[in-house]
Amino acid sequence: MAQSAPTCLVVEDTAFDRMIMERKLAAYAQPLQVRFVSTLAEARNCLSEMPISIIFLDNSLPDGKGANFALELAAHRNWMKIPVVMVSDWPSPFMPAKAKAANVVAIWTKTEFTALTVAEVLKSRGLTA
Repeated sequence: MAQSAPTCLVVEDTAFDRMIMERKLAAYAQPLQVRFVSTLAEARNCLSEMPISIIFLDNSLPDGKGANFALELAAHRNWMKIPVVMVSDWPSPFMPAKAKAANVVAIWTKTEFTALTVAEVLKSRGLTA
């Protein structure tokens, strides 16, 4: 049975993009808990503090690349099963290979981040009905 309110971690350092993503998540028809952070260090702290259902991860962050963080997540025994969606308008040439190695479930541009695509990925991962 899917949990009633998945907890989404959004790792995005740009205030404007966070605002857009917040609006798209607010348009999602089912309850969501959302935590926004702007650095990888904050993401690690959040992951240590609470259970996270899914991560929406930018690639270009002040303290590193999201694609490298996805590899770190895949190697961590407590975080390896958390689905990760890379959301970036500036993908590095290495992002697809790293994402595949890290079992990232999707790579989206920022314009592909919509209430519909969020709903589809949550459903496909068994996080909603």
